[in-house]
Amino acid sequence: MNMELALQTFLDESRELLSDMERILLELETRSGEAELQNALFRCVHTVKGSAGMFGLDHVVNFTHVVENVLDRLRAGEIELSRELANLLLRCRDHISLLVEVPEPSEAAHLESAGASLLAELEPYQSLPAELNSRSTEAQAMHSGVAGLWRIQIRIHTDALRHGMDPLGFIRFLGTLGELEQVIALDQALPALDAFDPEACYLGFDVSLRSAVDRCAIEDVFEFAGDLYQLEIDAPGQSPVADLVSPESPEEAPQTMARNDVVRADVPVDAQQGRRKKSVQHLRIQADKLDNLINLVGELVIASATVSMDAHRSGDASARESAANLNLLVEEIRDSSLDLRMVPIGETFQRFQRVVRDVSSELGKDIELVITGAETELDKTVVEKIADPLTHLVRNACDHGVERPDVRLEKGKPARGRVHLNAYHESGAIVIEVSDDGSGLNRDRLLDKAVERDLIKPDANLTDQEVFNLIFEPGFSTVEQVTNLSGRGVGMDVVRRNIEGLRGMVELVSPGVAGGTTFRIRLPLTLAIIDGFLARVGEATYVVPLEMVVECTELSAEEQKLSADQDYLNLRQEVLPLIRLREHFSVPGEPGRRQNIIVVRHAGQKAGLIVDDLLGEHQTVIKPLSGIFSHLKGLSGSTILGSGQVALILDVQTLISQISLREQESLNSHGMRFNQPRRGLTQGINPNESV
Repeated sequence: MNMELALQTFLDESRELLSDMERILLELETRSGEAELQNALFRCVHTVKGSAGMFGLDHVVNFTHVVENVLDRLRAGEIELSRELANLLLRCRDHISLLVEVPEPSEAAHLESAGASLLAELEPYQSLPAELNSRSTEAQAMHSGVAGLWRIQIRIHTDALRHGMDPLGFIRFLGTLGELEQVIALDQALPALDAFDPEACYLGFDVSLRSAVDRCAIEDVFEFAGDLYQLEIDAPGQSPVADLVSPESPEEAPQTMARNDVVRADVPVDAQQGRRKKSVQHLRIQADKLDNLINLVGELVIASATVSMDAHRSGDASARESAANLNLLVEEIRDSSLDLRMVPIGETFQRFQRVVRDVSSELGKDIELVITGAETELDKTVVEKIADPLTHLVRNACDHGVERPDVRLEKGKPARGRVHLNAYHESGAIVIEVSDDGSGLNRDRLLDKAVERDLIKPDANLTDQEVFNLIFEPGFSTVEQVTNLSGRGVGMDVVRRNIEGLRGMVELVSPGVAGGTTFRIRLPLTLAIIDGFLARVGEATYVVPLEMVVECTELSAEEQKLSADQDYLNLRQEVLPLIRLREHFSVPGEPGRRQNIIVVRHAGQKAGLIVDDLLGEHQTVIKPLSGIFSHLKGLSGSTILGSGQVALILDVQTLISQISLREQESLNSHGMRFNQPRRGLTQGINPNESV
């Protein structure tokens, strides 16, 4: 029996259900009394309890049963969801999350004290005293309606045991719904001894259950088993259904039962088909298997490039055509494979509802979280790695962005503050914004702290943007006393470093007294494969991410002469800062007679990369740089070309940032003011003006 695989499935589904439980609880606080949400909340805990019971996880069952009783009273209208009860249920949800991660009840001893404390707090909300915990009183506490006699015929797939399913676990859990009046084991399908497989299941059960539950509650017992079980359910007072196993051929039914042909009695055909469609729309895949697929696709892209190169060298028209067709198919496979890892960012955004709620309560503030762009898709790997930086930004927006209600009222603002999470696609990348409607950053206070820490000179004349960017300095903070939440600058350098590690960037925009503060994060859609543009400098080959390429143009002889004496170029009445890749990366050799410029854009800023030759577009499989090269600035990775040659992938974001630093140093060396506009990176510059 693959019990380990079954337990992993239980863990995955429990985590999803507990995530839903948190989301529904937060929604119920604003939509109190909505029956649909209350029922959904109950079913989350009910399903976790049932699945845990099948694996004998008594420590999970015992605790969730009490929570389930409280939620049953809530949906019955016997109690109301107050702020205090919501807080308690959220803490219970966190405790259940810890319990399900413990595979053995004996290993949950360290959680007993916290669990007992929560159970004591839940006691006033229960319908019955805690000491009435026998099976019969459990059923009475859960179901106050008139009990009827249900007949449930269960047929078990022969592979159920191999998938870790314990048939008796389902029978035991049915007993918690009411009283089991009769359980008959059906052994008609038992084969001859010489054909008996000890790992196969040949039994079925005919169960008579007296309970006041509805059909859905009975079906939920078997929800975790999926298509390994086949049910026939007769409601109280209904004529018994025909036996599933024919006496004339008792041995055929279980062996021949198709795993996807699970039919439930008294369920309309359309409903049955709807359930089947739902079951095949989603397939759970282990992340490492998906990563391996992406790696193999990457190798396929490289192999395809090799085939294409060999075909062009051969001069055979048929070979070139075959290579072109192969490239098209590989590109489709690449896109389809990458789509498998694309997930909406909304699930990550929803986690911050709890963060904002808890932080605002701790700070004595009233803050709402507004989410837009939740449907925007991003690579799952990027989503997982961006969660921590986003958490820090959201917590700091609540702490230092939004003011206290009394302060907001004095300023003429609504007492309730707002934190806004937004996501959208832009130029082949994803942009995530974290903004608040607070008072913005205090420029004078930031300057005082920077002078105090010797980050700048007292007479430095900085632009507003340069002052605000000080918060990204390591350990920079304006707070007098550090707490768990304080310090808009505490850890902001780590936030920026983590985002840059994902080939992204974070910038501070729109600060001000009226507009609050906005952090804007730009990230690539995927970390595995990109469309690139190849260029050669001497013997070295470089790849520029294609979504950042604006245009390519050849330098005229006059432009080559001018660009040799200055770091910018007048390109169609626009100042274009230049980066000579030969000089920047110390490529040996002399430049050729012809040179070209690749115009790139990032975050609204343009620059020109001077190269020797333009080689065209190329599907690029990103390989990380090894440790001794990881410190190099301006490179984000490497790739292998069809010829076997290694090409370096340019980090355009870092290169443009270095231009800004270069210009600032140039201005400083000429004694110019810090807040003078930077040439080439600021709109409205006259290209004919002398420097």
